[in-house]
Amino acid sequence: MIRDSYEKLKQEIGDQAKLIAVTKYHSAEDALAAYDAGVRHFGENRIEGFLEKREALPEDAEVHFIGTLQSRKVKDIIDHLNYVHSLDRMSVAKKIEQYSSHTVKCFIQVNVSGESSKHGLSPEEVPGFLDDMRAYSRIRIIGLMTMAPHTEDEAEIAWVFEQLRILKDSLKEKNSGNIQVEELSMGMSNDYHVALRHGATYVRIGSKLMGSR
Repeated sequence: MIRDSYEKLKQEIGDQAKLIAVTKYHSAEDALAAYDAGVRHFGENRIEGFLEKREALPEDAEVHFIGTLQSRKVKDIIDHLNYVHSLDRMSVAKKIEQYSSHTVKCFIQVNVSGESSKHGLSPEEVPGFLDDMRAYSRIRIIGLMTMAPHTEDEAEIAWVFEQLRILKDSLKEKNSGNIQVEELSMGMSNDYHVALRHGATYVRIGSKLMGSR
């Protein structure tokens, strides 16, 4: 089933975006099945189970932490991942710099919708935060991430994704050194098709690929 779902998704996504398999509700065996189907990018948003899956996956699997990362937990996982999609606090940046033995590719999480239930910087806070990140040699900012509201209103979802694209384009002049805001991590199982229309380059797919749990 995972193989069939992956093939269908790859046809839809094409070369525009990297597909991240979100395996938070699935076992290491399920993650390996996805790897065998061709998946090379895996996303986790919980510390629990993260290391077990990283250990089970072959070395060439790219692991993304896509959930809120508490600063006190950074040291436990940072050397086992390739990407962080939720950087929005100086405290986390400091811990990455302190504990990582390699350069971590990071997305700045932006709360475009302004919902109090969501983490992330406001769009207005992003330029200053980018400037602050220049001091951290273990961090490479590669793009922006957001989550759309849980709504059936596709126009509202599209507006959020478009605002992130506009913000990314407005930051081009800041691209130098470890700041290279080129990528957009947006879109999940229920709205990735909208995200793709607005320039997503990484999509985070759980149930649509892995099945529901």
